[in-house]
Amino acid sequence: MDPVETAAEQFPVTARHIYLNHAAVAPWPRCAAEAVTAFATENADHGAASYPRWLDTERKLRAAAARLINAPSPDDIALLKNTSEGLSVIAHGLRWDAGDNVVGIHQEFPSNRVVWESLREYGVAFRALDLATSTDPEHDLLAMCDNRTRLLAVSAVQFSNGLRLDLERLGEACRRRGILFCIDAIQQLGALPFDTVAAAADFVVADGHKWMLGPEGIALFYSHSESRDRLRLRQFGWHMRRDPGDYEAGSKWEISPSATRFECGSPNMLGIHALEASLALLEEVGMPAVGKAVFERTRRITAWAESHPDFELLSPREPGRQSGITTLRHRTVPADLLHRGLADAGVICAVRGGGIRFSPHFYTPLEQVDRACELLERASRTA
Repeated sequence: MDPVETAAEQFPVTARHIYLNHAAVAPWPRCAAEAVTAFATENADHGAASYPRWLDTERKLRAAAARLINAPSPDDIALLKNTSEGLSVIAHGLRWDAGDNVVGIHQEFPSNRVVWESLREYGVAFRALDLATSTDPEHDLLAMCDNRTRLLAVSAVQFSNGLRLDLERLGEACRRRGILFCIDAIQQLGALPFDTVAAAADFVVADGHKWMLGPEGIALFYSHSESRDRLRLRQFGWHMRRDPGDYEAGSKWEISPSATRFECGSPNMLGIHALEASLALLEEVGMPAVGKAVFERTRRITAWAESHPDFELLSPREPGRQSGITTLRHRTVPADLLHRGLADAGVICAVRGGGIRFSPHFYTPLEQVDRACELLERASRTA
């Protein structure tokens, strides 16, 4: 049986909803729900008697996360609470001088704007490209960089319309010019293949609750082994030490040489068990197959929009720019009215960027994608 079809059986949500909202919060596969149930039952019945095995699950998750992004080593992976925490670790870990700047994008999700704007207190400017005025965002982002640019911070995929950036082009230029490169990969990881080495990324951050099909409250944080040492620690605790198992008072301690230095305290074991199961499922299917299926659904929605002149496609048409996100806008009917009609019909989606955002995953039945488009047209007639 095709691995995509086999994995699709893991998602009971398709029997209840047309779920096109993976760019927001994804439903868990059965394997993740079962992992959490088993963990909770074991904890209730036996407490932490099996803690060494829990730690083995944590190690498996780090290894799976490293493979997902093609990181050189699991030692480059920290498990944090969310994307915002990871970006804050970077923003307030670097040493800044007044007059430095960070270059990014005006239309980013607030997490990827607010954190850089918070550096104003150090005299650091956030230079934001307006994508609405750019036909070549990579060129324009790099043109905004100068000899005081310390960091280029972008999302791999824009949350509102799904625009995918050429990360290798940006990363190569940053490396050549001595600029740190930070990628918020939350809208790509789990949906499309990702290669942190090819992108020459210094930092990659992504929460697990979207395309990685995991829970909220656990995120992967990648730091290049050399770039890691440029971040001052702002949080301290037992877990971030070289020897976290040494509990004796007065003993000397050192910071962990790995990315675990950014994990100051006890791990989120519940989230770890869930995300490890979800990533194992994605790995079983294979990210090339996942990406191919996601693109097939994106192209299907795009083709529908192009054949319906009452709707305007807000997402890119070029294959190299497309992602798992497709956003449509009716030319006369407000998006919130369309969204209400879709919700009443059992379609789970979102309003973003002034339009209806569809974000199906690899397992979403194609007939449900087609049905959602039909219901969108119906909602436009009855709104």
